[in-house]
Amino acid sequence: MLSVSDLAGLRACIARDWTPQIGDPEITGWLTVVSYLICFVLACLVVARRPAKAAYGLWVVLAVLMLALAANKQLDLQTALTATGRCLAHAQGWYDNRQTVQVVFILGLLLAVSVALVTTLIALRRKLRWNGLALVGLGVLSAFVMVRAVGFHHVDMLINRDFANIKFNFLFENAGLLLIAVNALMLLRRTR
Repeated sequence: MLSVSDLAGLRACIARDWTPQIGDPEITGWLTVVSYLICFVLACLVVARRPAKAAYGLWVVLAVLMLALAANKQLDLQTALTATGRCLAHAQGWYDNRQTVQVVFILGLLLAVSVALVTTLIALRRKLRWNGLALVGLGVLSAFVMVRAVGFHHVDMLINRDFANIKFNFLFENAGLLLIAVNALMLLRRTR
């Protein structure tokens, strides 16, 4: 259990490594935030209008995720989480053994996301035809988040490359968002 002074020290340590600021101030970062917000609005419309073949629960989850990921995109909250872990490791004396904790955390995250996607796939098997693009888009976004969370140096180098001055990570992340948006528009068109 951390005491009040320990919490103050932890807060000061985190503040050295992370401060709330715009995480990706370039145009591609803002375009991605706009894409997340568009997907959020579209998912909310699917939830509100309840098209016949829409998987209601999936679209509720997508709406929440899109809003959370839009906020995270510019607040860089994963860096705050990393800073918190680093500071706790120093404060509790296990920093030298952090690789074990990192591996367990990453494996747990991969397992949780995989189980969630497979469970969703099984639950939606009768509605995949009408919600499959959104599920594939969610899979692409999950893969993107996992790649960023794992932070393998050679993978980071690959996704930070660019094509025609556009970084692959922008294309990768927005490909998932595009699939979700297209699926939402298809479902919303069915309600007219």
